Amino acid sequence: MLLISCPNCGPRDETEFHYGGQAHVAYPETPNDLTDREWAEYLFYRENTKGTFAERWVHSTGCRQWFNMLRDTVSYEIHSIYGMGQPRPELQASAASAGTSKSEPTQPGEFTQAGDFGQAGEPGLAPGASSPTATTPISSEGV
Repeated sequence: MLLISCPNCGPRDETEFHYGGQAHVAYPETPNDLTDREWAEYLFYRENTKGTFAERWVHSTGCRQWFNMLRDTVSYEIHSIYGMGQPRPELQASAASAGTSKSEPTQPGEFTQAGDFGQAGEPGLAPGASSPTATTPISSEGV
C-alpha cells in the first residue's frame, strides 16, 4: 500500500486517490486540423516507461484536487509531488540512473522498454504469435 502525500491534506492512504494517467500531455494547438489517426494517438497512445514516470493523481475522497507525481514504476518509490501546471522537477543523476532501461532481456519472457517480449521472432509480438501476412486484414490507418 502506498502512502501518498497530498499537497493540500498531507500523507494519506492510496485508496483515497485515483490515477489520472500520464502527466504533461499537451492538448493539440489546432484540434480541428488533426486526422483520425492523430486524434487516436493523442487520446490513447501514452508512454509505458519502466522507471521514473510523471503521473497525474486526484485526491478523490479528500480535497478533490489534482496534482502531479514522479514515481518509479518498478519500485513504486515516489520521487516528487508537485502541483498542476508546474514543470516536471529534475532528479539527481543517481536517482535518474536507477531508472534506466535495459536494452536486452535477461530472462525469456521478460519485457523490455523497446517492445520486445524476450522471445525469438518479431519484436513486439506475443510469444507464439505470427507476423501479419498479406492475407491478414489491416485497416487503412494501420491500426
